[in-house]
Amino acid sequence: MEQAARKPRLTVPLYRLYERRLLRHLDLRRLPRHIGIILDGHRRYARAEGLDTYTDSYRSGMRRFEEFLGWAAELPIPLITAWVLSTENLDRPAEQIEPYFDTLREMFERVPAHAGRLGYQLNVIGSRDLLPARLVSSAKQAIEATKSGSRQLTIAMGYGGRQEIVDACRDLVEGMAARGVSADDMAKHVDAQAIAAHLYEPDQPDADLVIRTSGESRLSGFLLWQAAYAEYAFVDVYWPAFRRVDFIRALRDYSAADRRFGR
Repeated sequence: MEQAARKPRLTVPLYRLYERRLLRHLDLRRLPRHIGIILDGHRRYARAEGLDTYTDSYRSGMRRFEEFLGWAAELPIPLITAWVLSTENLDRPAEQIEPYFDTLREMFERVPAHAGRLGYQLNVIGSRDLLPARLVSSAKQAIEATKSGSRQLTIAMGYGGRQEIVDACRDLVEGMAARGVSADDMAKHVDAQAIAAHLYEPDQPDADLVIRTSGESRLSGFLLWQAAYAEYAFVDVYWPAFRRVDFIRALRDYSAADRRFGR
């Protein structure tokens, strides 16, 4: 049994009962439409569990991600954006980042069949030019294989929220220049709606709930624009150990929140 799922035998039935109880009291009318999730804590999990290599933890985390998609698909949650790799992560030593690239390629090879069964349409956002060609190719093949589906799964890979906003502003200005808008008049056309129209996924609604694992209580640049009015769930466990009950608790807290959208 993989270490992320290892529990005392008597504990498993208790968790199942607790999950069912939480689900019974969950208000399905108040669930988030768009969940952002930060898959954090792979390396710390490997050290805590005494795993031989980070690769073991990375693979465990990707399997847990596939399970998570199944949990979400059981509920009326149409949009998920998962941050699997930040631009800052790309500066890590080769012995850490290369195995993770390989793990992501393996995930993209499995995702089409899994996502297809669950009804997800896949997309990838981020700076693909910063990523290895083989990884980009695997991602493109997975996108092509999941063109249909009633749910949207977006993988943020080589992604940074500040860079997304910079790219949106550049696209906006370049578009105005191409239409012949003068430099003096450009400022009149720059507002929140105009910038939002040039984000990586302009047609998606803003995130309602952002979940981050590993005990870190910050966004670290994830969906900076889209999560301005989101609710946040900071979960102590490392991502490979994230459980269905942790997910349902986050949904319970979200459904009970009085969302004020900055007011």
